[in-house]
Amino acid sequence: MIAGLDYWRTLPIKQQPEWPDHASVEAASAEIATFPPLVFAGEVDTLRERLAAAAAGKAFLLQGGDCAETFADATADNIRNRVKTILQMAVVLTYGASVPVIKMGRMAGQFAKPRSSDMETRDGVTLPAYRGDIINGYDFTPESRQPDPARLVKGYHTSASTLNLIRAFTQGGFADLRQVHSWNKGFASNPANVMYEHLAKEIDKAVRFMEAAGADFDEMKRAEFYTCHEALLMDYERPMTRIDSRTGTPYTLSSHFVWIGERTRDLDGAHVDFLSRVRNPIGVKLGPTTSPDDMLRLIDKLDPDREPGRLTFVTRMGAGKIRDALPPLLEAIKKSDATPLWVSDPMHGNGMTTPTGYKTRRFEEIVDEVKGFFEAHRDAGTHPGGIHIELTGDDVTECLGGSEHIDEATLATRYESLCDPRLNHMQSLELAFLVAEELSAAQA
Repeated sequence: MIAGLDYWRTLPIKQQPEWPDHASVEAASAEIATFPPLVFAGEVDTLRERLAAAAAGKAFLLQGGDCAETFADATADNIRNRVKTILQMAVVLTYGASVPVIKMGRMAGQFAKPRSSDMETRDGVTLPAYRGDIINGYDFTPESRQPDPARLVKGYHTSASTLNLIRAFTQGGFADLRQVHSWNKGFASNPANVMYEHLAKEIDKAVRFMEAAGADFDEMKRAEFYTCHEALLMDYERPMTRIDSRTGTPYTLSSHFVWIGERTRDLDGAHVDFLSRVRNPIGVKLGPTTSPDDMLRLIDKLDPDREPGRLTFVTRMGAGKIRDALPPLLEAIKKSDATPLWVSDPMHGNGMTTPTGYKTRRFEEIVDEVKGFFEAHRDAGTHPGGIHIELTGDDVTECLGGSEHIDEATLATRYESLCDPRLNHMQSLELAFLVAEELSAAQA
């Protein structure tokens, strides 16, 4: 009988690749198990405390980053621009709502993607679906689409180099709050950046006043920055799970925070069982069909001890459904003894495909879902605790609308995502200002 951390192997499992050679994938996983962890369990414990504060309404979680990272895009410029955008959004939220912001990147591990179909057909040719760079390639050829276990090892090394640069940026002075102006350099001039520049001047003025008053700015020189990704690919997550020498308990040390997707949150499934056994704070995506009973059973399975900061529910309902689907869940929570952190993912419930074949989202619907999320919490008397955004630090054209008025014709000018459309730098900043308004009202 398989027990403990490997009990998931006896359970139904979804969204895993059909590896052509099991010996090779076992060898790749065994190699990864010998590598150092990517994060330290003590950092994970600190994050759990931060998330507990957010669940109590005393902080706010900002999760942002790529839909699916690629090996080719793990460059210094791309990583820096993504970190800069998250830092800028966090400053807008912190200053606008006077609340601590937990900064977390969908980075250094967001390489595997669930798919609605195992296969893809183009012009009569059917091949395996692209499941992310850690599994197979995007090019539509038999060679590229064949799942390759060597990509598991490359995924680890790419995550390690990404995390190394993130740590350098956030601990080495780049994230110093006295550098808020410099975070805007390199981005195109636009209305969102004008608003940001005005805010940056106000922060500069406040900082100069505090310096004159003798304030110590040591804590402002660096930023806590955490990583997260969907814990989807078990041939990677299991070997990255280690027993902490301090406590003797297991942590998945591929990332600080991991989540279970809408497609893999079956109560009797492998993913829920596995993550129920690790000490990380974990998230679960909840779509519009989630019933209060589903949610309460997930709590019993994943957070039996009702530990603050342990469990985050990430709602992805859609702008047209959030106001009907979320309130029953909040009312059920109020009657329970659980205190999950509630986070809005306004991206995944608002997808559409244009007549020309581009997957996109309307900025106005993203904003509307965020507003519906805050409205539901205001009506219920519960805490809106965070947002979860797919974004890039680049000036891509993947989501419609925003103050740039990106239309269907504009999408083709710079559409770069291999999976889902992301907010560009300007749309991300615009959204941060709007969220700051909602959060400020919620704090009042």
